[in-house]
Amino acid sequence: QGHRMTASLPRQAAPPDEPPRPPEDRRHVIRRRALTLLIIVLLIGVPAGYLVISANQSRDSGKDKEAKYSATGLTAGWPSKVQRRLYQVPVPHPSNQVAYYETNNWKTSRLYVQFQTTHAGLDQFLRQIGADRTDLEQGDITISARDQGITGWRFKGPGARTGRFYGMVVEKKDPTPTLDVVVNYGNPVYPFVYVVSRTVP
Repeated sequence: QGHRMTASLPRQAAPPDEPPRPPEDRRHVIRRRALTLLIIVLLIGVPAGYLVISANQSRDSGKDKEAKYSATGLTAGWPSKVQRRLYQVPVPHPSNQVAYYETNNWKTSRLYVQFQTTHAGLDQFLRQIGADRTDLEQGDITISARDQGITGWRFKGPGARTGRFYGMVVEKKDPTPTLDVVVNYGNPVYPFVYVVSRTVP
């Protein structure tokens, strides 16, 4: 019996001696895999999260823009190349706060465009419509009250000091469009331009 005990002792002692390594190794492997997985999740997840957030933000700002302009009857963004060519409204680069609206009836088609640009952009725009700054008359609001009502543009009333507005009409023979232009110099660095182009088909 004593012999059997001593014989069985090495067998019992051996397993506790050897197996501790595999579980430890397994634990290391599991930990390493968990870390790798975590890193992969972070590498994929974090940028994806940023993308989702920034996409939502830009969509929200787009929605805000749309809401802002739909209240005025304008659509945020640039008129198409065809519209710009047809109505001869060359929106300069760089420009921001660009918005437009087109109306058509059997008698007259109109394109309403607004944009804010640099002084160089304004000069380029005026040159392309066959005019220059000397044609702009201070306080001359050439865009009619009817057209202001359609776009929500305000050149008079509270907070609108007429002195900062300059206007002109670039009149052409039909079917070439006639342009009513008003420039707001309220921002000394970036003038704001309002255009109504009328064409008789």
